[in-house]
Formats: sequence, structure tokens, C-alpha cells
Amino acid sequence: MFIQTEDTPNPSTLKFIPGTEVLGNGTAQFNNSDEAKASPLAETIFKIKHIKAVFFGSDFISVTKDDATDWQEVKTEVLTTIMEHYVSGKPIYHDDAPANTTASKHDVNENDDELTKQIKELIETRVRPAVAQDGGDIIFHSFEAGVVKLELHGSCSGCPSSTITLKNGIENMLKHYVPEVESVEQVAI
Repeated sequence: MFIQTEDTPNPSTLKFIPGTEVLGNGTAQFNNSDEAKASPLAETIFKIKHIKAVFFGSDFISVTKDDATDWQEVKTEVLTTIMEHYVSGKPIYHDDAPANTTASKHDVNENDDELTKQIKELIETRVRPAVAQDGGDIIFHSFEAGVVKLELHGSCSGCPSSTITLKNGIENMLKHYVPEVESVEQVAI
């Protein structure tokens, strides 16, 4: 098994691509070892010293280390852990654990007003694919009084350039297509 690694805009996060499906649909964020107990893979990655967060995408895993540690100290151990997990055939989630995925948060539902539906569609088709390439995800949280609130996951969470991405990229794009959007803000997760 060959696992590719890619840098992300966040210097504390690396993207690991195992060449096979990770979650397929949705994403999952684990911010500590307690949250990771639902997943054998996330749980094992958190046993590595200096790991702060694990994120599962459709076909990649983003791992965030603490700022004081160099990637050379932990990268090989993370690669080995991911490889051993896939070779063992273990599932991503324990059988009795609820899947902690975001697959349904972007789904348009009948209770959404037209503006919310349009915003969700733009985020789903134009924003999320680009952000996934950088090892992260952006999740729609709400739209109230002209303000779109988004959650940042994976490499986007804590990224030095996330504010620029939100304001110069996503906000400008949403304002262009949905004039009722006045601003975009990050919601703490």
C-alpha cells in the first residue's frame, strides 16, 4: 500500500491519501482522544505524541500536530499507523459507535428558505471541493440577518490563511451570487 502525503495551507496539518475510500460521503472531525474513541483509526492516531486533531474526508485523512513539533518527528509514525489500519481491514468506526459525520449538514431540506438553499448549493458545489483539496472542509452552520456562519474543519481549522479564505474568497463569491449576504463568519466548533 502506498500512501501519498500533501502539504496543506496550514503548516501544522498534513493530508494523507491512502488511495482508497476513507469515509466516502461526509466528513468527520476528531479534536481529542475522547472524540476519537468512536474510530479505531482516529483512536490509534491520537496515541501518537503531539497529535492535536484528526479529520476524515471522502478519500483522505488530515492530521494536525502541535506547533512545537516538527513533522519529521511524527510523519513516519502517522503513515505507519494509517497503513497498518488499512492492511488489518478494521472499520473506520467501531460497530457500536455512531458515525460522527457531517454528511447531512449540507443537505437542503424543505424547511430551508430559498436563500439558504442557494447558499448551501454554492458552498456544496464551489467551496467544499476546493477546500477538500487542501485537506479540510467547510460546513454550513446558519444564515441569519445577512450573515453566513460556517464551521471550519480539518486543515482549515486553525489555518493562518482561513480568515483570508473566508473574507476574500467565500464571502466575495457568496455576495456575488446572493446579494443578501452581507458577511461570512467562522463559528467555533
